[in-house]
Amino acid sequence: MFSKEESRRLKQEFWTSFGKSFPRKWILYNTKLKGVSFKFHFDNKKALVALDLEDSLEHRIKYWEKLVALQSVLKDEFLPEAIYEEEFFLENGKEISRIYVPLGYKVSIHNKNNWQDVMVFFNDIMSRFEAFFLEYKDIIEG
Repeated sequence: MFSKEESRRLKQEFWTSFGKSFPRKWILYNTKLKGVSFKFHFDNKKALVALDLEDSLEHRIKYWEKLVALQSVLKDEFLPEAIYEEEFFLENGKEISRIYVPLGYKVSIHNKNNWQDVMVFFNDIMSRFEAFFLEYKDIIEG
């Protein structure tokens, strides 16, 4: 078991190491679409890359419908393992819509032996997710 301080330090060390291993500017919150953001998630159980729709229900529906229309393109050309969840609940209870790709096995940010696999996974999946987004952004925004 890790103390809060040890856990915080390990998380910070992972993200610093990831940034040094794969130095590039990710889109993340800079999508230019209100309420649309990319996220990396790594905790003591799982790792995933997500595209979250978190704004008002009106904006979520607008973007969700376009992303659903592009689902076959995303899965056929970029991320066959993508999972669409129109109603996804965050740990704080907030409802969002999410498209995500989980790492296919259990990992923990507290286990440094998992770090390299997760970093490679993050780089690969986010690169493909961003390529899809940039290619189809005008349609999504439309």
